[in-house]
Amino acid sequence: MAKTLSDQLRDAIDDCGMSRYRLSRKTGVSEAQLCRFMAGEGLSVKSIDVLGEYLGLKLTIQRKPHKRAGR
Repeated sequence: MAKTLSDQLRDAIDDCGMSRYRLSRKTGVSEAQLCRFMAGEGLSVKSIDVLGEYLGLKLTIQRKPHKRAGR
């Protein structure tokens, strides 16, 4: 099963080589928010955008072929 976007962001945070404190200082996303997110809670869209930008993440859309009706 493919990882969720949240799981992929958690992996990127874990792999960035920075403590949550330092990542918080660099991005402005509070350390408390980061800790809650890493524990499985949600994160605001604004915080996701800030973290994604800072970590150099891109969202890639992989479309599945659509089944046509009547075929």
